[in-house]
Amino acid sequence: MIKFLDLQVITQQYEEEIKEAINRVVDSGWYLQGTENLQFENNYGRYIGTRFTVGVANGLDALRLILRAYIELGIMQEGDEIIVPANTYIASILAITDNRLKPILVEPSLETLQIDDSLIENAVTSRTKGIMLVHLYGQCAYTDKIEEICTKFALKLIEDNAQAHGCEFNGRLTGSLGHAAGHSFYPGKNLGAFGDGGAVTTNDEELAMMVRTLANYGSSKKYVFEYRGLNSRLDEIQAAVLDVKLRYLNADTKKRKAVARYYVENIRNPGIKVPTIKDWASHVFHLFPVFTPSRDELQTYLTENGIQTIIHYPIPPHKQGCYNSTFIGQYPITEKIHNEELSLPISPVLREEDYIRVVDILNNWRID
Repeated sequence: MIKFLDLQVITQQYEEEIKEAINRVVDSGWYLQGTENLQFENNYGRYIGTRFTVGVANGLDALRLILRAYIELGIMQEGDEIIVPANTYIASILAITDNRLKPILVEPSLETLQIDDSLIENAVTSRTKGIMLVHLYGQCAYTDKIEEICTKFALKLIEDNAQAHGCEFNGRLTGSLGHAAGHSFYPGKNLGAFGDGGAVTTNDEELAMMVRTLANYGSSKKYVFEYRGLNSRLDEIQAAVLDVKLRYLNADTKKRKAVARYYVENIRNPGIKVPTIKDWASHVFHLFPVFTPSRDELQTYLTENGIQTIIHYPIPPHKQGCYNSTFIGQYPITEKIHNEELSLPISPVLREEDYIRVVDILNNWRID
């Protein structure tokens, strides 16, 4: 079986360093908000290119806390609108609705699979206060046009960088392009912890201080609670593990790109569409999606041939039961993507003979 993602093998690459880091935490007797967090926050912020990094419990909390901080700072208020791609993972939208803000879905481009910047301005109203970009699949969604729209309407640009650690736009990394960004370190991410973990990056000191306060029960001073906050903190073991893996992120990304390039250049089945890659620096291939109207048949065929795949994601957010009464528009491009997407195995430890085999089997697939 060719696994979709072999986390055990990935971990084995850094096993000794990780064990050393975990033992250091265990021996320290300090498991929250200690030196490991401080070190990782400093190193990750330096890597992303922002002045401030705040470790939090997970990627959803990172986005929730950014929006909540803007509300507490008086920049947003309940009922304000946040533009977000219609084809995102549900966490992006949950972060908006959890803060009693209104998500405004904008269709993606079929070519880029990211939010269609030509449609954004038409979605702006007097209640719009921000745009949440989602660098889906590991591809940069940021464009100069989006920055122009944010400037024109004084909108906050919030990045959901859960899938795009190390992705570039003109030499700058995603996570540093907007006013603030939320990051996920879920184990399967390009930079993954040994459990849940997340971070907020920003150059806005006031926002960073508010996020840190809200994530610590609403307290910036022990036992003094200025806000009704959350308990959302990155623990010391996760920070230590992430700091080890951060050292190898660029090398791992290079390996992912080698697999992706082979897929792009060698999948020649007319029934399967591969992503359009115009700038290899702007994609870190957290996922490698292919598309076909016969997606379920293709997945069955690959399973029968010992290749594990995953659908990202089978049901679009506007069709989820929790949002039955929220979205009333039509989103045909989003639905086409969600109905046809299938993610192939891709990771920094995928062997050459395995991804060659994946391509051979794909090219031999025929649908009646």
